[in-house]
Amino acid sequence: MKILTWEKLSAAARAASLRRPAQHSQPKVAAAVAHIVAAVRRDGDAALRRLTAQYDGVRLRSLRVTGAEFAAAEKALGVRDRAALRTAVRNLRRFHAAQRQSPLRVVTQPGIVCEKVTRPIARVGLYVPGGSAPLPSTALMLGVPSQLAACAVRVLCTPPGRDGRINPWILCAARLCGITDVFKIGGAQAIAAMAYGTASVPKVDKIFGPGNAFVTEAKLQVSRDSAGAACDLPAGPSEVMVIADNEAHPDFVAIDLLSQAEHGPDSQVVLVAFSAHLVDRVLAALKPLLADLPRVPIARRALAQSRVLLAASPAEAATIANRYAPEHLILHLAQPRALLAEISTAGSVFLGPWTPESLGDYASGTNHVLPTYGWARVCSGLGLADFQRTMTVQTASPAGLKKLGPVVERLALAESLTAHQRAVRLRLDALQK
Repeated sequence: MKILTWEKLSAAARAASLRRPAQHSQPKVAAAVAHIVAAVRRDGDAALRRLTAQYDGVRLRSLRVTGAEFAAAEKALGVRDRAALRTAVRNLRRFHAAQRQSPLRVVTQPGIVCEKVTRPIARVGLYVPGGSAPLPSTALMLGVPSQLAACAVRVLCTPPGRDGRINPWILCAARLCGITDVFKIGGAQAIAAMAYGTASVPKVDKIFGPGNAFVTEAKLQVSRDSAGAACDLPAGPSEVMVIADNEAHPDFVAIDLLSQAEHGPDSQVVLVAFSAHLVDRVLAALKPLLADLPRVPIARRALAQSRVLLAASPAEAATIANRYAPEHLILHLAQPRALLAEISTAGSVFLGPWTPESLGDYASGTNHVLPTYGWARVCSGLGLADFQRTMTVQTASPAGLKKLGPVVERLALAESLTAHQRAVRLRLDALQK
């Protein structure tokens, strides 16, 4: 990992140290995704089968997961495995159910009542990454809030393995959340299928879920098309920033870095430390921990493009974190909550040495679908509200219209919108009769 001292860097060097390398290939990714989206729109299921054979190396007869496949998945998991999924679901339900908003009703002035009510998004698409590391936890993170929100149509897409099957953990997670429309489709083609619909895949109104650069780009492209589908947030390759003081346990810091590095070669790992001594201890701890990982080649590639930033103080570390706006921020500090007050841009924050990011990834109750690429500056992590929409309602009594109507008339005429003014005047005149 490259080591840089923050206070010695120029403004340009600081910006470069926080840049995500995956962004460098964006024009090529965008062009490739546009080609895939166009193919799916044109050829539907035929394109999905062709692209699945091309990218996943498997030829499928049916894109939809059958009831028999769900049953086989249940048998494939042990009792303790299913219990672990149920525990995660329980905690996710508790945290997300607490996010329900009560209807709002306000009398803004006598005779004028304004309300705000919540409705579920009717049709949602849920993308669960697969490939080298299938993520059943993502099925739970999307499945639980979409179920609580009572979305009528829930379509889940995830790439198949070389055997043409879906990981049994993913299918069991989907079933726990009441999801039955599961399709063996991954990548940008899955996003296109859900956005526009095919003979097999229902069209949805909004697409959720993380993915690689191609999935993220596909979500952005279809969200810009009025015929496509909205997307939740830019959630691409995983990333973590760890801020560690001199008392931090080097093994804990090292394994937290590796827990993100093993996600994929484009994962981002940043360590912010206050001394070179701690950095040396962390790097020394990395070697044996890395050597023992099954996904060593992937983790090594991620670490090769990661870096260490030496900060002069906790305040400077907070400045670095807010500029980077990490998906995950771990505060390996003796007093982590003191620095939390200074953190304004992060997807999810993990306080203290006993709170590994893994807890949030799986079962603490928070959602692990979080903004990446610095989008945490303006986007929040996924929650119940993302699967819902709100609308306002207003009611005026005759007395309320008499009082407020002249105000509205004057404002409408100021904007030269005569019909607006007359919509009020006709009613006011009718009340005089």
